[in-house]
Order: sequence, then structure tokens, then C-alpha cells
Amino acid sequence: MSKHFKLKRGLDIRLKGAAEAILENAPAPATVALKPIDFPGLTPKLSVKADAQVKAGDALFFDKYNPEILFTSPVSGTVKAVVRGERRKILEVVVEADAKNEFATFTKADPLKLSREEITGQLLNSGLWPFFKQRPYGILAKPSDQPKNIFISGFDSSPLAPDYEFIFKNDLSSIQTGINALSKLTEGKVQLGLSSKTANSIFGGLKNVEVNTFAGPHPAGNVGIQIHKVAPINKGDVVWTISMQAVAYIGRLFENGIVDLSKIIALTGSEVKAPKYVKTIHGAEIGTLVKGKTKNENSERLISGNALTGRQVDTDDYLGYFAQQITVIPEGDHYEFMGWAAPGVGKFSASKTFFSSLLPKKAYTLDANLNGSERAFVVSGQYEKFLPMDILPVFLLKAILANDIDKMEQLGIYEVVEEDLALCEYACTSKIKVQQILREGLATMVKEVG
Repeated sequence: MSKHFKLKRGLDIRLKGAAEAILENAPAPATVALKPIDFPGLTPKLSVKADAQVKAGDALFFDKYNPEILFTSPVSGTVKAVVRGERRKILEVVVEADAKNEFATFTKADPLKLSREEITGQLLNSGLWPFFKQRPYGILAKPSDQPKNIFISGFDSSPLAPDYEFIFKNDLSSIQTGINALSKLTEGKVQLGLSSKTANSIFGGLKNVEVNTFAGPHPAGNVGIQIHKVAPINKGDVVWTISMQAVAYIGRLFENGIVDLSKIIALTGSEVKAPKYVKTIHGAEIGTLVKGKTKNENSERLISGNALTGRQVDTDDYLGYFAQQITVIPEGDHYEFMGWAAPGVGKFSASKTFFSSLLPKKAYTLDANLNGSERAFVVSGQYEKFLPMDILPVFLLKAILANDIDKMEQLGIYEVVEEDLALCEYACTSKIKVQQILREGLATMVKEVG
């Protein structure tokens, strides 16, 4: 039975540069890459060597501690480089694409007629399994686990978020096939969260899911918030999450027998000349997507993902594994006279610090300037305004800093990952690195509790 949830806490950051409903094909990237750093806690081991020939769907590396979990190439071509960091840690595996566009082949089948083991095997062999994340901890899901439920968010509420209605309007058949596969992986339900604004839209007719609707500001579109409202996680529970894009990938796998990782992303931000949607390939080089499309290449910040949780990149970097957009904002490498003491008519405010909070709603150009440095971390009640969960985020973060595992459990660490507290970091007057602290706490819980 579907439910409706109205969220009051949160914040919609009104940035300039939302993508228009215009789609163009990006130039075919010369290289693509997979980056193990997109997966917290992953220890990768190579499946191929430099100069090896691969097809789309061939394994590039695997998880050392779960060797059945493969990470496969999005394109056919040659393994150009294995980039390593300190202690020879693998940072990225780069594939130089060829013009052949060859695919490794897998079984075409109706997932509803397959067993759980057959579906799991297909997803593992094809390299689509890494799209499943486990809650708690936001880490790779283990194929041997039996999830209580599987959650999908059917909308994104983050700044300049892409419109899923536009992106997936031609993928509904694949999405339904993907959902059919997911329904065989859990004894619970596949839970789909939709915005109340689009509850009767293209996703409304999907079968084998339980639909729940959400109204309110960001982070209403975060799957963690939806889990908290629909079926909160208790100690010992395991649920899986997966993106709508990955569901479409899974559907294509079972319908066509190939790993088709083509995707549509939003090119957004105030520094983009004409924000729009572009069709590209998973792991594409950033330069092929933004070249000639931004206003000031020398004073801008490129972000793979959204402005709250995305990763800062350069043009020679690659699209993140889970990124559905690229955001380009001013770097903010300047100082302002009077700073926060100025009236701030043209500034966005998370509180009522600036005069602009009294003006009609409008979009703003915000940069990456911190406007200050880190200071004392005090209990102010500020964070609670931005987190629609029944937890105390400041006390949780302080428990993490104190390495108090019992307190972490009591204060709700099983329910959150970085994106859920990203707004707290944005609004924090103490400039605390909230997401970094939380990931360190989650890593401690994985190590000590498992």
C-alpha cells in the first residue's frame, strides 16, 4: 500500500543554470575510465593488464574480498593505463575506445522466469552488481545477503537536479524489466519513491513496485530519507539501494544480452553557456562533455555530480560512477569587502542572514568560496533544520570524533550516509567537514561491527 510523506525540514538551494529540456549527443569520448575511489572500502584487483583488448562488458578489475563482484568496461577498446597512487593503490583504469563498439554477450531472458541465483549470476558476470549499495554504511552490497527491501528514488531534489521524466522517457520498458529482476532479489518489496509533483507521471504505471510519494524540499529525493520514512533500518537489517539509471542498465542487459551503458546526463551550472542534457557513455572523459560549453575555463569549478555531494574534477578527469550530472560553478577565489556583514541583496541565504531572504524566490549564482575557516564545533540546533530524520546529527558526529561505537549506534549511524548530511555541511557556520567525518565513522563501523 502506497504512502504519502510531507517533509518540512530541508532546503532547496536555488542555483542558476538548470538544464533545459534539450538533448544533444556528446562527442564519442576517446577514453573512458572506472575509478575504484567511487566505492568506499573497495580493494580492487586487476583482471587485465595495460594494452589488453576488451569488449564492452569485459572485466577490468574485481573486489579483492568479494572476487565475484566484477567491474566491467563501458566500451570496447584497449586498456590504455592503470593509474596508481600511494602504495600502488589503483586510482583508475583507463580504456581507449575503438570505433568497433563490440559487446560481450550475455543471456537474454525474462527475469520473472529466472531464479534469484540466475539473476544474481548475470548481474555479477556483466559487472552491473556494483550499482547496488547496501544500507547501512553505503558500501557495495554482498550477493549472499538477503535484503529486507530494495529502494529506488524516482526523482532527484539536489541543486540543479536532472529531470528524470526527461531522461528516462524512452527507457520505461527497460526500467520495468530491471524492476522485474530486482523483485526476484528480495523477499521484501521493491520500494519506489516519487515526487508528489510527478506521482502520476511516466513512472506511475510501473509494476512489481510499491510506490511512495514525497513532498517537501531537498533532501526529499535522497533514498536514505525515503528509507527512514518508509521502513527505518534497525541494527541487523540490510536493505539495498539502486539508482534509476542502473535499473535501466539492468533492463537492457536482460532484454538485449549486452552491457549498454549509454546514459543521459545534465550539464548544469551558472558557468555553462547553455545548460542542457547530453547523451554520453558511462565513465566518459569530462573534457568531451564540457569543451567549449563553459564561460570561463580559468576560474570555474567542475563537479562530477551535484554541488553538494559531487567530486571536484578537471577536464582530463572522468565522469563518476554514480553521477547523473555535471555542475559548473565559479571557483570563488576572491575576497569580499565586509563579507557577511554586507546586506547581501544578491546572495542566497540558508537562514535569514541576508536581506535576500525577504525577497521573492529567485535563482542565484553561488561559488565555491567557504567564506571563512573551520572553527569551534558547538551544539547550536542548526543541523536539525536541514535533516528530516529523527536523529541528532551534531551528537552523532561528536560520537564519531570520540570513536564511541555504542553512541554511534544509539544516535542513528545505521541510517545515514554522506548525502543525507550534505545540507548540514553546506549550512554549517563552523565549516565542519561533515561528510568526511561521517564516512570515517562508517568505515569504523564496518571494521569494528561489520
